[in-house]
Amino acid sequence: MANTPVRIMVVDDHPLLREGVAALIATEPDLQLVAMAADGREAVEQFRATRPDVTLMDLQMPNMSGIDAVISIRNEWPDARIIVLTTYAGDALAMRALKAGAQAYVLKGMVRKELLETIRAVNEGHRRVQSDVAMQIASHTADAALSARELEVLELIAAGHSNKAIGSRLTINEETVKGHVKNILAKLGARDRTHAATMAFRRGILQI
Repeated sequence: MANTPVRIMVVDDHPLLREGVAALIATEPDLQLVAMAADGREAVEQFRATRPDVTLMDLQMPNMSGIDAVISIRNEWPDARIIVLTTYAGDALAMRALKAGAQAYVLKGMVRKELLETIRAVNEGHRRVQSDVAMQIASHTADAALSARELEVLELIAAGHSNKAIGSRLTINEETVKGHVKNILAKLGARDRTHAATMAFRRGILQI
């Protein structure tokens, strides 16, 4: 029915954010909050119980991440409509969320300006990615992806390990580590190891 409100679930580990979004939704007669969850695992359970039309999903949460929750929900309900609501603008993180099945990506700083319109658009089957996030994705589309081994090396670089220590942990020789580091710097366009780690966190390649 045309006058049936859009049923919404809000998933975030911060109570103030959940309550703020709930208050925003309460002002709109065509929207209805039907469930809230504090982590990804609870989100999957609440989705099973309430079957919301649109889910607002944070990414960084305990027990189960938002991306894992998106994957789990979409595996059971391929038509589930999910909006990622996050503080992270990184292109790599956004791409992971969209590939997992999210239809929209909204930064928390833009909630009052863009969230309500995005909910309505996603409910109608449209996709939405904020312009600044979309520009970041576009600017890196031609980048060569890091291999699984390069990601392992990058994580250890970010944790402060030397090439020798990385080699020992991964049971590879130091020269091989140096080769991986060289490839990582080239692929990220980074000046040095510290710059590579900083870029990786900013883009969401690595998560804090």
